[in-house]
Amino acid sequence: MNISENHRQELFEAMRILENPGIAAKITSFIGTPIEKGLERLPASWNGKIGNITKTALLKAVDAAIFTMKETPNSKASNLWHKIGVASSGAVGGFFGLPALAIELPLSTTIMLRSIIDIARSEGESIHDPDTKMACLEVFALGGKSEADDASESGYFTIRAALSKSVGNAAEFVTKNAVADKSASQLVKFVVKIAARFNIQVTEKAAAQAIPAIGAAGGAIVNTIFINHFQDMAKGHFTIRRLEKIYGKELIQSEYEKMAAARRLT
Repeated sequence: MNISENHRQELFEAMRILENPGIAAKITSFIGTPIEKGLERLPASWNGKIGNITKTALLKAVDAAIFTMKETPNSKASNLWHKIGVASSGAVGGFFGLPALAIELPLSTTIMLRSIIDIARSEGESIHDPDTKMACLEVFALGGKSEADDASESGYFTIRAALSKSVGNAAEFVTKNAVADKSASQLVKFVVKIAARFNIQVTEKAAAQAIPAIGAAGGAIVNTIFINHFQDMAKGHFTIRRLEKIYGKELIQSEYEKMAAARRLT
C-alpha cells in the first residue's frame, strides 16, 4: 500500500517533532545558560527525591485525569487553557523554588495529562479504550532527545518497543476491571517505567528553576516550555497511531525510519 502525499507529509511532521532535541535544549535557549549550571545547584539528595516525586505525580495524574475525561471524539484540543494552568503552577514553583516541586509537579502533570488526552481525542482516539489511556501515559516517556540518552535507545519506535509489554499488561488489567485499581501491580509497574524516563525531563525542569534568577515569571515560562514539549510529543505520537490504523504499523515504522535517517544526513 502506498502512503498518500498528505499522509506522508503528516508522517514527516510527526517524525520531525518526535526526533527533535529534548527539553534541556529548549530551556537552555530560553534562559541563555547551560542547564548544567542548574544541575550543579541541585542537592545530591534530590536525585532520589525527584524520582519519588515524579512517580507520585504520575500516579496522581492517572487518578485525577485519565479516568475522568469525557468522550467527545475528534473534538479540537484545548491546548491554550492547559498551558495557562501549567504556567500558573510553574509560577508557584519558580517563586518558592525546589521545595515547591512536590506540590507543583503533581498539579502540572495532571494538567498536562488532561491535555495529552485531549490531543488523543482530537486525533480520533476513544479515551474509554484502555489502550488509548496507556498510550496517553506513554507520551511522558517520549521526552525527546536528552544528553543522558544513548542514541540507539532514544528513538521513538525503540522506546515504544521497550514499553510494549508493559502497555499491553496494563491495558489488559484495565479492560478486565470496570473501575481501575490504581494500586494494581501491572499499572504501577507501567507507571514506574514511564517515570524512569519522565524523571530526566523533570530533573532538567527542576534544574532550570533552581537557577536563582529564574523567579516566578521564569518558572511560568519554563513550565510553558514543559507543556509545549509534551503537547508536541502527544501530537506526533497520536498522528503516528492514526496512520498506523490506516496503513499498518510495519509500513509506517519503515517509512518513519527512512525519513529519520535521511534527516540525520542533511
